[in-house]
Amino acid sequence: MIAAKPPLILRPSAHFDERPDPTDISLLVIHNISLPAGEFAARPEQSYVDALFCGQLDCSAHPSFSDLANLRVAAHCVIWRDGQIFQYVPFEKRAWHAGVSQFAGRERCNDFSIGIELEGTDNIPYTEQQYSSLLQLSRYVLAQYPAITAERIVGHCDIAPGRKTDPGPAFDWARYKTALKENKA
Repeated sequence: MIAAKPPLILRPSAHFDERPDPTDISLLVIHNISLPAGEFAARPEQSYVDALFCGQLDCSAHPSFSDLANLRVAAHCVIWRDGQIFQYVPFEKRAWHAGVSQFAGRERCNDFSIGIELEGTDNIPYTEQQYSSLLQLSRYVLAQYPAITAERIVGHCDIAPGRKTDPGPAFDWARYKTALKENKA
């Protein structure tokens, strides 16, 4: 079965570069993000997350943003609460999403991974629309990059333990992995 490409809204970011080996894409990392923490955008294209990933965040807009000054970060995609998917970085490029990280004894996960952010927090349940979009996007990515197997889909917490906790306990890994395996929404 061929996985259809889900609708992606392109929001180009400059926060990426070339991969050391463009043929080595073998890990999918699931994250969460909200800015300010715990607040969700009414309109994704006007969100602080979108501004951060596009390099346009006004760090004076909220006191919690002071640590984000000069931060250059972006995931390949963000899945918003309503299920829309924004793509910031082409999958074949190295997005700057994982930071200091390690998987299966290999460091620098950005080199060989695709990063997907869910608008959310560790402790607020994700929406039905997000799970549906995540499954569509995951199936598409897995079809394009066969080195990414179910065992090579992880949370940010798995590749940066002690430093990161996302996607957190609110993310239903069993539901996601079962639906992915069964090819269900």
